[in-house]
Amino acid sequence: MKVLAVADSDSYLKWAACLLAGLPAGCTTELAVVRTPITPSPAQIRAAVSGAVPGPASGPAFDPVSGTVPGSVPGSVPGAAAGPPVLSARGLRRTAERFRPDAVLVACTGPVVDILTAEVLAGLSPRPVFVTGLPGISVPATEKAWLFRSGCDLFVLHSGREVEEFSEIGRRLGGGGRVGLARLPFLRAGSGGFGGSDGPAGPAGPAGSGGPGVPVARQDAAAPARPRDRVVFATQAKVPRRREDRERILLALADLAGRRPDLDVVVKLRALADERQTHNERHHYQNLWQELGGRSGALRFEAGPMHEHLARAAGFVTVSSTAALEAIACSVPLLVLSDFGVSAEMINLVFEGSGVLGTLEDLSAGRFRTPDEAWCKANYFHGDGESDWTGHLVSLVGQARSGRLAPAVSLLDGPGYAAARRRARLRVEVPPNVLRVGYRAKRRMRRYLRALG
Repeated sequence: MKVLAVADSDSYLKWAACLLAGLPAGCTTELAVVRTPITPSPAQIRAAVSGAVPGPASGPAFDPVSGTVPGSVPGSVPGAAAGPPVLSARGLRRTAERFRPDAVLVACTGPVVDILTAEVLAGLSPRPVFVTGLPGISVPATEKAWLFRSGCDLFVLHSGREVEEFSEIGRRLGGGGRVGLARLPFLRAGSGGFGGSDGPAGPAGPAGSGGPGVPVARQDAAAPARPRDRVVFATQAKVPRRREDRERILLALADLAGRRPDLDVVVKLRALADERQTHNERHHYQNLWQELGGRSGALRFEAGPMHEHLARAAGFVTVSSTAALEAIACSVPLLVLSDFGVSAEMINLVFEGSGVLGTLEDLSAGRFRTPDEAWCKANYFHGDGESDWTGHLVSLVGQARSGRLAPAVSLLDGPGYAAARRRARLRVEVPPNVLRVGYRAKRRMRRYLRALG
């Protein structure tokens, strides 16, 4: 089975690379990035694919340098050491026509998923199965996410709750194809939980130490001991929105650093200030710290793969991030901050009942928590045997090869969405720098017309 994956941002690229690594043995894969205004930088691309480690019963090892599995068709651009190639819409179409995939994993933001499946990759022969999904926590399910992906044959989700909620939306709205369950691919198989330990805890010291009641994050007994002296704050581009709230987080982190000089307090950035990410970040934490006149060395700001940071972590904190699940998988005590609300808007509703919600006061004092095991089993840490997405994929590919697979019905077909599709087409066809110039000219013209009016 041949699978082509295409991503448009850092988070979707990480998800796609890891999902490819978990395909059944014998699959041939190819990975590419489609050029849009949110195309990740070369450093972001390398970081995104570096954590693509296959789990048990997976296919051949994924090569994060070439963006392929051994035996796959090599990347379409020479010099693949920089990572998977970044392709224009036409380049992606040519790659698909050459590769002739049985399935295309469209790991992109909603409008790009729609335009790739409806137009850019439409009419390929042989007809591939279109697979899509969401790269992180998707609770609560939204109609918008379903609408943009309704032209795909398989929608991959990562918990029983997500499958149930999106299936209900599909029954109500129609369109779309099957809904499949997968383990979030960057959560290592068999990981998660703390062996029943729960309750508040201060950060652990170096590996193998810790005061009374302090859980120490687990390490592989065969691996050399590494110090766990880092507290990692994982930023989220969308929340909290207010500058003042972000400043409060930075001050709490600095307070912790002042109280615990033995700890290395790191703000783990999704992107540097001049890099793009899936969602625009209005108040970048590193810029805010500089504007606050923060003490040099109190906090460190770093990018890079999350799994590398967690390997050194004694504690983890976030407002809302899928990285919280990675921390649980690595048995790192954590906090999901509730000071700004627990709601769909804050993207942290799923953590209700998890046992890891806490406050900025907890953060300042270094009180981290361990998750409730029942919550873990119900949310993202289901057994590998419960995942069914690869079974759905194999079945759909068999139907497509025999000509029996009816195309999924997109709910965005028709004149009512024609203008939106034209805008989406521009995102994948026009070079980003040209597109940004056009957007700026359009905004200036609007301001000029308002002034005249």
